[in-house]
Amino acid sequence: MTIEEQVVQKLKDKNYRIAFAESCTGGLCCAKLVSVASASSVLDMSFVTYANEAKTELLGVSAATIEKYGVVSEEVAREMAKGVADKAGCEVGVGVTGIAGPTGATAGKPVGMVCFGFSLNGDVKTFTQYFGEIGRNAVREASVNFVYNKLLEFI
Repeated sequence: MTIEEQVVQKLKDKNYRIAFAESCTGGLCCAKLVSVASASSVLDMSFVTYANEAKTELLGVSAATIEKYGVVSEEVAREMAKGVADKAGCEVGVGVTGIAGPTGATAGKPVGMVCFGFSLNGDVKTFTQYFGEIGRNAVREASVNFVYNKLLEFI
């Protein structure tokens, strides 16, 4: 059984629904879930919120949080995960924001830095991973793999 099939099965077993709020992954997390034939039993909606305005308008991420911590931060990932779970009315929300590269790095935030938020019944955990300058799409794929491994751990 693939990791995405395992995640769908765990969600079904617990009668949980999931939604994603993705920035640098551009919908890849959701696409991986949708590759499972029974994904419709656990997914209603997800968001690709690439622009800061999309994060604030669609997910309720605070503009003040973005201003204070930067859009690539655990604080924003936390608000993305909680916001998407609330918006979708589901038990599990995932937020992903990062710098896939090759540009976009800032002082203290290198290319390959990705922040994650996982909301499970309102309890949110956050993580930051540094994948390095492995290439834009490799960072995105590594991020998706991280998400699915954490989902298996948390659900």
